Amino acid sequence: MQREMESSAAASSSSALPQSVALPAGDYEVFMSFRGPDVRNKFASHLYTSLARAKIRTFRDEEELQKGEGIAPSLVRAIPDSKIYIPILSEQYASSKWCLTELAQMVECWKQGKGHIILPIFYFVDPRDVRKQQGSYQQAFEQHAQKHSPQTVIEWKEALREVGQMKGWHVTESCSEGTIVDEVLSKVESHLMSMYTLVTDELVGIDTPVEEVMELLDLGSSDEKVIVGIHGMGGLGKTTLSKAVYNKICSKFDRCCYLEDVREALAKSDGAVSLLNRIISTILKADHQVKSVSEGINMIKERVSKHKLLLVLDDIDDKFEFDKILGKLSDFSAESRFIFTTRYKRALNFIPECKFYEPEEMSRHLSLQLFCKHAFGMNNPPEEDAEICGEFVEVAAGLPLALKVIGSLLFHRGREFWEEKLKEYRGIVSTTENVLQERLKISYKDLSHNEKQIFLDIACFFIGDEKDLPYYMWSECDFYPESGIDTLIHRSLMKLEKNNRFWMHDHIRDLGRAIVKKEDVRHPYNRSRIWSTDDALDMLRNRQANIYVK
Repeated sequence: MQREMESSAAASSSSALPQSVALPAGDYEVFMSFRGPDVRNKFASHLYTSLARAKIRTFRDEEELQKGEGIAPSLVRAIPDSKIYIPILSEQYASSKWCLTELAQMVECWKQGKGHIILPIFYFVDPRDVRKQQGSYQQAFEQHAQKHSPQTVIEWKEALREVGQMKGWHVTESCSEGTIVDEVLSKVESHLMSMYTLVTDELVGIDTPVEEVMELLDLGSSDEKVIVGIHGMGGLGKTTLSKAVYNKICSKFDRCCYLEDVREALAKSDGAVSLLNRIISTILKADHQVKSVSEGINMIKERVSKHKLLLVLDDIDDKFEFDKILGKLSDFSAESRFIFTTRYKRALNFIPECKFYEPEEMSRHLSLQLFCKHAFGMNNPPEEDAEICGEFVEVAAGLPLALKVIGSLLFHRGREFWEEKLKEYRGIVSTTENVLQERLKISYKDLSHNEKQIFLDIACFFIGDEKDLPYYMWSECDFYPESGIDTLIHRSLMKLEKNNRFWMHDHIRDLGRAIVKKEDVRHPYNRSRIWSTDDALDMLRNRQANIYVK
């Protein structure tokens, strides 16, 4: 059903839409604006299909909308919430007040400098006619001048002038529309890739390591594939470094994939197959479910390896073998690059032609800066606190994770608390089996009972999950999740990512699970939480559950 326009001959704007619809805010990445009768079943349909196949959320037609409210408020939300605008300027585009209203709002959002991008397509219309409102565009404005206010008409003309000057695609009889669709898709993917940079911790002192890793990657060479293995002790900042490198270079590749917690994934019974499905689905931008490792390796060879690929696998161990997970290195494009991070240097021995990189511990100066960011919210300590800050920096031993967690624990605390905690940290002697974990545990011990329960639940069960369902559970248990989660975030023990999913550093996750394991080292069914599938099945089969399991 089409919207009614200003005359019976006029057609709909961006699409055929019902009179009463509602658009969920933030649901779309791309907003397509076009005059339906001109291109809906032609170019617009082909472009939309290509974007949809690439898993790019695109606003186009009524099937994307929900019932509930008038179209104008919905579009008012859809345009600023989208990241990329694709107006398809056809011969009769300017005859639609809806198209012009959309275009004016796109230009307004673009001028605000918040990262919106306009990719115009001039479909059998000269960009000069759009820019200067000539030909059919002049005729359309002669009609608009009789029906709309002078200010509205001026805004529409200014929007057309701006877009008419932008670099885009001019579709003519001599063009291959399929080629142009491919070019637009490639440009959209490139822009979205640069927008969706990975969230990293405070990047204190990261520039030099990033440049050193990039030098090893040798991006200027297309003669051979390059693999860089970043190794070092826990808490050294390997994940932060790999994300920073990924953010800096991802736009240079056709396909990119960054996966965390590979060691934990491979420890599961179907770990290798699950990991392959994640890699293949991310790179091909479509859901793929291979049933075996051999099938996955074959699909990578046939469909993945031909791309100029950036693949980053975070936290591998010696169970990861390149050939047995990804296939032969020789199958990949010579322009592809691989980055692996690991606590275990020996794990890199199983990776062919790997270049090793070990980050250094942070210097005292940078350690103090990172500590102060979390302890005071600034780069340097107050003069009266300089000495004790130096002592905490010494305790953290140049490990970014320890500096961050310790600083967050001390934020807005009094002098007595600082001195008490310093004494406690100094009591952790070097002979302790896991010094870093013991340092982190002090922050756990300072949590309230409710905060500890939430922390342990996340560490054992909810990393990567959306927050909604656990919130209901914690609320029913009177754990007060809003304040509890807020405390955990401020203590740098976890994060909520942009999509409201829980994230936790692997060492902090390991701390939580170690605390639960110590409840009964030998018998998992005597612990408060069981997260291992094998342990849970064993407990149910043998009916060994007791009151301790929550």
